[in-house]
Amino acid sequence: MSFKSLDELRFEIVSLPSGNEEAAHAAAQRQDTLTKPQGSLGRLEELAIWLARWQGRPLPKLDRIKIVVFAGSHGVTAQGVSAFPAEVTAQMVGNFAAGGAAINQLARTVGAQLEVIPLQVETPTGDFTRTVAMSDAEFLHAVTQGYSAVTNDLDLISLGEMGIGNTTTAAALATALFGGSATQWVGRGTGVDDAGLMRKAVAIENGLARHGDALSDPLRIAAALGGRELAAMLGAALAARKLGIPLLLDGFVTTAAVAPLFKVNPDSLAHAMPGHVSAEAGHRRLLDTLGLNPLLDLGMRLGEGSGAAVAINVLRSAVACHNGMASFAEAGISEK
Repeated sequence: MSFKSLDELRFEIVSLPSGNEEAAHAAAQRQDTLTKPQGSLGRLEELAIWLARWQGRPLPKLDRIKIVVFAGSHGVTAQGVSAFPAEVTAQMVGNFAAGGAAINQLARTVGAQLEVIPLQVETPTGDFTRTVAMSDAEFLHAVTQGYSAVTNDLDLISLGEMGIGNTTTAAALATALFGGSATQWVGRGTGVDDAGLMRKAVAIENGLARHGDALSDPLRIAAALGGRELAAMLGAALAARKLGIPLLLDGFVTTAAVAPLFKVNPDSLAHAMPGHVSAEAGHRRLLDTLGLNPLLDLGMRLGEGSGAAVAINVLRSAVACHNGMASFAEAGISEK
């Protein structure tokens, strides 16, 4: 799939396949026969049924899991919005390749394949306080790169990112898409002080003022204020839905990246589950706005797909119980 225009992308977002309700129903019926009081495993039961619905099989599996981390550079870092210099993005891509980052350890722990995709990290996007972050063509190219990263042989895909300045970009998207003031969406990101927090808010307000003509269109917002790695995550989320692959989201940046899909089509994230709620200030508010309920709350704010990777363990627990438990009849146990 190669997207040639925003309208073509918009058509794909509103033309989405539904989940497999027969598989979900069969999974729910199975849950009611297992050797436990009905509902006693709480969200683990819901997760097994969610996986069944989007994998299209009553007994879901997690044999092939991929974590994809997209990396991009942001021109808005020129406004002093990060505690780290912009070159750290490329340096961290090298750290991923060397196996030295948190996500390398977590991916190995949960048995997931890790793929890191740098998106022109040597060339920052435009500083959205002065120009568009990306032209329509640049945005669509990044969306296509993300879409192409998803293959149809996966049982689950998890998304993450790396990009100095991208919590400012994420907060800008959230403000433009859902309203409120920039101060309600910005957080400390890499650890900025109060002055840095104010610079982030001012940069966002300046960006919104400059790109006011784009604010009625979620996809134009994503191009004008976003980043390449965020656009790629949008494309990957769309591909996962088209291919019937459950999607695990990471933190604030990942959630903001897919939020334009929701604004175009509120059903577009039904296949997505937030692995965790991060400590970044706007994340819980954004999840609530999207109607998404996170699996974990561990105070994490690293990015890289790290929180979602930890949540894969929860999904494995759900599948193990769903597939491996005996029914009352099989165990010879009297039902209520």
